[in-house]
Amino acid sequence: MQLFYNSQLDTHSTSFTLDREESKHVFKVLRKNIGDIINITDGRGNLYHGTINHITSNRCDLDIAFAEAYPTHDYYLHIAIAPTKMNDRMEWFLEKATEMGISRITPILCQHSERQKINLDRFNRIIVSAMKQSLQFHKPELDTLTSFEDFINAKNDSDKFIAHCEDGDKNHLKNLIHKANSTTVLIGPEGDFTPQEIDMALKNDFKPVSLGSTRLRTETAGVYTAATLNIFND
Repeated sequence: MQLFYNSQLDTHSTSFTLDREESKHVFKVLRKNIGDIINITDGRGNLYHGTINHITSNRCDLDIAFAEAYPTHDYYLHIAIAPTKMNDRMEWFLEKATEMGISRITPILCQHSERQKINLDRFNRIIVSAMKQSLQFHKPELDTLTSFEDFINAKNDSDKFIAHCEDGDKNHLKNLIHKANSTTVLIGPEGDFTPQEIDMALKNDFKPVSLGSTRLRTETAGVYTAATLNIFND
């Protein structure tokens, strides 16, 4: 199935026009014709069938019919992660975590962060592309870059964990998570969290966790976390 995405659709939509780039793709690559059906999601769990009623190389008009609503996962995973210095590594994390069904991503700014700014529009495009490729109907939430302190102090009723590299008494994440629960995991920059940040997290009820016996890159730790929750809840 070829899946398209548009957040403007809702269950009352009866018609829609694809943007120029998507219209070109439908016409020149997929070689669709009038009467053919295109599958579209609004990223909120809904699938729509769009029947082509007009198509050219730069315009594709659709008659829209609501098809089906898909429930969310029975678990909720929120990863707060420090963006990597190299953008391609962060984008790899966004892509793979989306494929595995992550619910929410918050880029966080830490003391040792090497990247102070992010391109939120590009990050969203990476997420949408991964969502469509993996045939999912729920788009993960993507927050703006948030300071570590603001994130730690925000209200959060989920099970909360911090994956840091300091020595200490830490259990593996897989031994602490619960099925069908809401889980938040903090993942720091390449230089790790500072002792002060770790202490702040612990005082705000984050539990220290291990992600295995080897030291992982930031983006690898993020994907490892998403995979662990995915497998545990499958």
